[in-house]
Amino acid sequence: MLSDLRYIFKYREKTVDRVMLYISLTCCLAVLFHIGYNTNEVTGRYFESSIPWTFYGLFFLSLVRTTLAIAAKRQISVSHYGGMALIIYFMLVTIGRSSSNDFFNFLRQPEWLYLGIFAVFLTELSKSSLFFDNFYFNPTILFVISFLFLIFIGTLLLMLPKAGAEHSLRFIDALFMATSAVCITGLSTINVATTFSPFGHTVLLILIQLGGLGIMTFTGFFGYFFSGGFSYKNQLMYSEFLGQNKVASVINTLLKIIFLTLLFEAIGAVFIFFGTEASDFESNGDRVFFAVFHAVSAFCNAGFSTVTDGLYHASIRYNYGVQLVVACLFIAGGFGFGIVFNVYTFAKRWVISFFQKLIANKPYVYRAWVINFNTRLVIWMTGILLVVSTVLTFILEYGNTLQEHPTLWGKWIAAFFMGNSSRTAGFNVVDMNMLSFPTIMLSTLLMWIGAAPGSTGGGIKTTTFAVAILNIVSLARGKDKLEIFGRHVAPDSVNKAFAIIALSIFAVGTTVFALSITDGHLGLLPITFESFSAYATCGLSLGITPQLSAAGKAIVIGCMFMGRVGLLTLLVALIKNVKNRSYEYPQEKVLF
Repeated sequence: MLSDLRYIFKYREKTVDRVMLYISLTCCLAVLFHIGYNTNEVTGRYFESSIPWTFYGLFFLSLVRTTLAIAAKRQISVSHYGGMALIIYFMLVTIGRSSSNDFFNFLRQPEWLYLGIFAVFLTELSKSSLFFDNFYFNPTILFVISFLFLIFIGTLLLMLPKAGAEHSLRFIDALFMATSAVCITGLSTINVATTFSPFGHTVLLILIQLGGLGIMTFTGFFGYFFSGGFSYKNQLMYSEFLGQNKVASVINTLLKIIFLTLLFEAIGAVFIFFGTEASDFESNGDRVFFAVFHAVSAFCNAGFSTVTDGLYHASIRYNYGVQLVVACLFIAGGFGFGIVFNVYTFAKRWVISFFQKLIANKPYVYRAWVINFNTRLVIWMTGILLVVSTVLTFILEYGNTLQEHPTLWGKWIAAFFMGNSSRTAGFNVVDMNMLSFPTIMLSTLLMWIGAAPGSTGGGIKTTTFAVAILNIVSLARGKDKLEIFGRHVAPDSVNKAFAIIALSIFAVGTTVFALSITDGHLGLLPITFESFSAYATCGLSLGITPQLSAAGKAIVIGCMFMGRVGLLTLLVALIKNVKNRSYEYPQEKVLF
């Protein structure tokens, strides 16, 4: 009998995978119906009693399937790790639910059952996610499609009756919130704290996480982890998608991105949890969710909060420890994964060489340009912006919004937080409606500049702004080349920088013009601030977002989407001329 099962699994593995996918999908839809749509008490009690059996049934199928897979191949490979992880998860939840020990109280919540069922579906879907072998998409087009798909799914989930605390959201508000979460903007047409139920907050959290790193990153990671590998075509596509020059480094980069993200968010959540007071929450579960939600929202530079008025809430407004943790998270997320990897490589080599010299008395090995050009440019530009934004915010708001902070330390923390949150994070610890006009102009500039390339932040990017400024200085000095850090910046990089700047001004200008038609009564300054915030995916607002008309919300939705995917990138993908010409036209100079 066992040999027959092994034979069937060995030669009918795809059929087994398809059956498991359909079973897990059915279970997942049933759970989703229960937690998001069902309001009937009788049906609710039926689902509450049947979901544990569904959980244990999937556990049994996963156990049998993983065991047969290992027996059929007579070895444990990468494709088996996902099934083994699921089995361990199922066993932990089962032990927690059956044990009378108070230590396992947190595992008795039904949410762990829901998570297990969704995890099975995710693993089965991941085995079919590497469908790129059958056809090829331009990576940029695929990136855009993935965001549109995620926004569509998020809109449907946020419209479910149980996503709202009292009633379901209108379509335009659900679409706006899904777009804002996926595009990690933070603008909101509703009060997130009171309008959404715990289910709605969970959906919002998932959309922020997937949107911050990109759904393709998660798809590639889980697809490799649960299917056992990448085909060469998959690796080519993901190398273009991730901007990797070496195809062989794609898998390693995916693993690093996921690990680094979860590490930063986990550390941040722990600090936020212990930085808050237990008396401010109804239960430890609420306190844990608050910490996790804000850690994810901060690192992804989303700016969403589960409390009214965000971090300006009375219980957090003077909690400078939590504010520093949140600030460190969104600054780290705004650096970009490539920069963090490069700094880590430099630090690791330096530490290893230091201890080799200290212990083994080996000479220090100097390696030139371990910190590459882009890392130096980003660090310098980010450092300058950190200092300038903090100092200017402190000076401009010292006699204004910073007066409510009684200590000098509190004023500096608030100035540091607001000055750097303006660049892309979207959190606020002061009353935005009370900001002085110069501070609003400064915040608008900082939003437009944004974070580093390859990060979870938005804006035109710090490198774009730096190249543009340095090129102006270079032209003023009479040079025809841009040189910095002993390197010559490629002319196409300079051209791209000015193209990004021109397109951003065009997009924001178009948005301001359109909003002046649909919502001109709200005032030019708030509309302009809102447009810059939407395009830069920052999320700060002067309070007009809930007052926008349906047409105005649609305009802001389009602006947020363009700012997230990148207007120049989208244009290049759509109209790029791939034909190579064997001739050149005569060169001419244009008068300026």
